[in-house]
Amino acid sequence: MSDLRWHRKDLVGIHPLSAEEVTFVLETADAFKEVGTRDVKKVPALRGKTLVNFFVEPSTRTRTSFELAATRLSADVINISAATSSLTKGETLKDTAKILEANHADLIVLRHGSARNCAAPAEPCRSTIRSA
Repeated sequence: MSDLRWHRKDLVGIHPLSAEEVTFVLETADAFKEVGTRDVKKVPALRGKTLVNFFVEPSTRTRTSFELAATRLSADVINISAATSSLTKGETLKDTAKILEANHADLIVLRHGSARNCAAPAEPCRSTIRSA
């Protein structure tokens, strides 16, 4: 496995990644595949962390994949959909991200049809934003 250390706060697309970073992500994913074959499908990597899956566009497979991965990494997981969020009342994605951060979310996975909309809430937040 690569000796590269991950130094990015956010991951909202693959275009800014170097070849070494892409290789690191793929090697990490490959190593994690084995966890799903165990009797006990958990590792402590995110123990004590809260991950929020915030899906602005509908998705079953992606949301389930992220939820299973976070659970297997021992994170506490909260799922939010746009239909049940304050976006329906006009709240912005930035405002929602700030509120989640104020509630001490450690990681926010944002699923949106536009990469630009994923990058915007990442800028003002200390929480890590991952685009799904």
